[in-house]
Amino acid sequence: MPKKTVLAAAFAAAAALTLSACGSSDDSTKKPIADVSVQAKTKAATALDQPFTKPNLVLTDTHGKKYDLREQTKGKPTLIYFGYTNCPDVCPLIMSNIAIAKKSLPKADQEKLQVVFVTTDPERDTPSSLGSWLKSQDASFIGLTGDFPTIQAGARQIGIGIDAPKKEKDGTVVSMHGSQVIAFSPKTDKGYLVYSEDTSPDDYTKDLPKIIKGETP
Repeated sequence: MPKKTVLAAAFAAAAALTLSACGSSDDSTKKPIADVSVQAKTKAATALDQPFTKPNLVLTDTHGKKYDLREQTKGKPTLIYFGYTNCPDVCPLIMSNIAIAKKSLPKADQEKLQVVFVTTDPERDTPSSLGSWLKSQDASFIGLTGDFPTIQAGARQIGIGIDAPKKEKDGTVVSMHGSQVIAFSPKTDKGYLVYSEDTSPDDYTKDLPKIIKGETP
């Protein structure tokens, strides 16, 4: 099997598996969300041979204002992650890792980098609660919420599967979602790099200067 095909299959499988990062779900989560063609694998990032088009999402930010993702991040290096604030482990860890790495950048580059957190649990993640949670990570992070079908459709546009939040027998509400971070180039506005939940602060620290320039680490 050609190397690209093997890597693509591996990434598709990983995308399906990471959907269970914040809980358990039904068999529908085992289906790959997208047939992704992968060009190369660096130490931390998977570089896509066929980059994603930025999701066509118009949601509400933490100030209660309309936020057009494509328009407001156009021409800017952007990291996008789908998760929820009540996640017990994966979501806060990923956002913390990015926040730590972002602080290592020169101030001018920090201002260029857009980090967008789209909630997968919009009923509980109101603009206010989402804003408070993100401030504990990095006050510049952009938080978006809205209706679940719109969010789910946007996530699928970049190969990320999410399920509607559901209540477990013990009363815990679980939001199932893929745990990938997608990096978008300021040159093309395409999602060309994928990071897994295992990406460390050091990995992001090494790669962010390249992402700022639209280069492949």
